[in-house]
This record gives sequence, C-alpha cells and structure tokens, in this order.
Amino acid sequence: MVSLHTDYEKMPGHWLLAQLGKTVLRPGGIELTKDMLTQLHITANDHVVEFAPGLGVTAKLTLQQNPTYTAIEQNEEAAKQVRTYLQAPKEQCLIGTAENINLPSNSATIVYGEAMLTMQSAKQKTTIIQEAHRILQPGGLYGIHEMSLTTKTIEDNVADVIRKDLIDAIRVNATPLLADEWQNILIAQGFEILYVKQVPMHLLQPKRLVQDEGMFGVMKIAKNVIINPKARKRVIKMKNTFTKYEPYLQGICIVARRL
Repeated sequence: MVSLHTDYEKMPGHWLLAQLGKTVLRPGGIELTKDMLTQLHITANDHVVEFAPGLGVTAKLTLQQNPTYTAIEQNEEAAKQVRTYLQAPKEQCLIGTAENINLPSNSATIVYGEAMLTMQSAKQKTTIIQEAHRILQPGGLYGIHEMSLTTKTIEDNVADVIRKDLIDAIRVNATPLLADEWQNILIAQGFEILYVKQVPMHLLQPKRLVQDEGMFGVMKIAKNVIINPKARKRVIKMKNTFTKYEPYLQGICIVARRL
C-alpha cells in the first residue's frame, strides 16, 4: 500500500520504487539477473548464500533448483519478508550483515549479491568481498550484479559529478566502479574472473519496465505514481538523472571463482 504521508523526499530510491510496486530493482534488469544465475549453475547439491534478497525475485528463481539456501538480511523486519517465500527445512534467513556473516568458513558453494556493493564505500566493498571469499569453499562461485561506469566516464572526466548526482537522486551512497575496477577488487581478494557482462542501465525506461514487471506490473506502478505527486517528483528526478548519464552508466554482472 502506498502512503500519502511517507517522506518520499528522503527515502532511498530503491525503497521508494518498491513501495510503488516495482519488484525488480537491479541495474541490469531481470535478464542480467538470469544471466548471472545461468553462469552460477545452481543445483540441488549447492549451498547458496544470498546477500540482501529483499523482495525475493532472484531468490525465487534460485529456489526452483532446490539448493540449500541461506539469505542474509540486516534486520528482523526484512527477514520476515524473506521468510514468507522460504518453504523447505533447508532454506533459512539469518540476521546479519554482508561484512560479518554467522556462517562457518568454507561452508558455501555459491554466494551472490545484487545492487548492494554499489552502495558501499571502498572499504566496505572490500570487506564484503573478503567475507564472501571466507564462507566459500575453494572453487566456489561468487556472483555480483551491480552498477558500472563506462569507459566514456574517464574520457569525459565526469565520474565524480555522476556519483554526486546519483547520491542526490537516489538518496544512497552510490559509488559505481568501472568494469575493470570491479574485476580488480575481486582479483585482489582471491578470485578468478570467469564471466563479465554489461548492459545499459535502463531501470526506469519503458521497455525495461515491461520486460522486468510485465504490463500489469507497469500499470500498477503507473497508477501509484499518478496518485502520489510527492513520489512522482522523486521518480521523475531519478529517471532524469539516469537518462542524463545514460552514456556513462551500465548494469554489470561478474561471476568469479574462489581460488
């Protein structure tokens, strides 16, 4: 339910979009998520750990493969949402952070997270990747789906401006990296890069909205935007920011192996 009394001006952009009915909140959309899962080759023999599954779009795709599954959420409110779609005894949600996971070392075969590292500082990015490395078995796979800067950002020297405007628009500390920077931080923490794919960052473009949400979902979002002028103002600001910097922003998926 969309409330007319919520402070939409200060709300993080992904929470705002979720309240308006958007279910896919990933920079590269549902298709890049599916690409990541394909490359992770999840089976019933895996122990999968997902960081911050949220509404569970990716989790539900993962659970179709019947693995042992552990979600990591930062508070009980978020965990309650996750537990609504966990059914089997070997599916659980733990309270914690991606920087400090209450799981033994070498206990997972697959770890992934989406649209979370982008919102962390350089130090936090490193710490989270180190924790993924710790809980993975040697040879285990780590998948990320994040926001990336294109090489044109360097040519035009606009990275700092883009990051500042993104923070202003989506109200989170968005610090996307170049594709090479994402890969280098993974390599530095003991991973081997197996797969990289980049797609345009079209989160709020009509074609991507239909692809991610379906026509019924788009109609629901549109209705909520129309009846709520304060939310509409924020959505327009986010869309305008993404459109302004379209040549410089991408969604990126990387799958890496723990050495």
